[in-house]
Amino acid sequence: MTAARDFRFMQLALTLGRRGLGNSWPNPAVGAVIVKDGAIVGRGWTQPGGRPHAETEALRRAGAHARGATLYATLEPCSHHGRTPPCTDAIVAAGISRVVSALGDPNPKVAGEGYARLRAAGIAIVDGVCAHEARRDHAGHIRRILDGRPHVLLKLAMSADGKAGLAGGRPALITGEKARAQVHLMRAMSDAILIGIGTALADDPALTCRLPGMLKASPVRVVLDPALRLPPKSQLVAGADDVPVWVFCTPDAASERERQLVERGARVIRTEGGEGGLDLRAVLHALADRGITRLMVEGGPKVAASLLRADLVDEAVLLHGPATIGPDGVDALDGLPPGALTASANLSLSGTEMIGDDRLERYERR
Repeated sequence: MTAARDFRFMQLALTLGRRGLGNSWPNPAVGAVIVKDGAIVGRGWTQPGGRPHAETEALRRAGAHARGATLYATLEPCSHHGRTPPCTDAIVAAGISRVVSALGDPNPKVAGEGYARLRAAGIAIVDGVCAHEARRDHAGHIRRILDGRPHVLLKLAMSADGKAGLAGGRPALITGEKARAQVHLMRAMSDAILIGIGTALADDPALTCRLPGMLKASPVRVVLDPALRLPPKSQLVAGADDVPVWVFCTPDAASERERQLVERGARVIRTEGGEGGLDLRAVLHALADRGITRLMVEGGPKVAASLLRADLVDEAVLLHGPATIGPDGVDALDGLPPGALTASANLSLSGTEMIGDDRLERYERR
């Protein structure tokens, strides 16, 4: 009975935590629920910008009802002083008697110390409840802590004959309206979205979340632009004051081009060069250094293929449209067959669903 109850309330905590995906970075999007005598007396999730933390938000709402209650948290409560005091101190002070956690925090500033402090205060600890789901929800935080880079989600739209665009690199409408709405939701749950300069020049995209009422949930827009060719009058730069734009270039890119972009609100970041213009690992490390934990990639075939070759894709969403484009169309993966993703040794199919007339396939790192 206790295990079933713990599972049920942890499921709620996970659902609450997902409200923070895309807006709580650099902190993990944690969910928390406080239960006393079978009733929910407090709930919380990591607030925009990463604070208040989920646990302290739930304790604030519970007030005096927290004494003798059980706290459910999707990640080990923090035990270190940052911009706010440790959550463990707040939990002890509130009189919580039991803490159920989904996952230990790999952050070396926590890493079991949160549990140890709570146990030392006489609080019973149960960990590992819904750990698999929590690991997926906190994939960005975990990847940033362990590997110094964001969790990378690659999104590809592919015609029935494996093409991503029309001849000459012209854009093609491959998927339907329902699938495009799903993509916008994915954007809202990401900290940043990345494209290459080729896509920026060919499509002049806005890369915002265009679901009703969700423009403010748009992620940071990132452009790989080694020589700073992004036009200052592009949609991306024009909207930089509303939704941030970060442009990555090589150390020797023209300073005058940087000045033009910066004057219009874009942020220019110079990083190491590499094959094809930029070192992708250096770019990812620079994003992590700036707090990005979950990166969605909507770049063209070249960016997608480069990430796959470098084994930097942690998750992929492949949208198959029903129509064909023809032999003159642009291959979805530059220089690679579709099997480089669908039959990858590093990625495995984790789910398939139909969205209107389009088929969505989800792949995850093995």
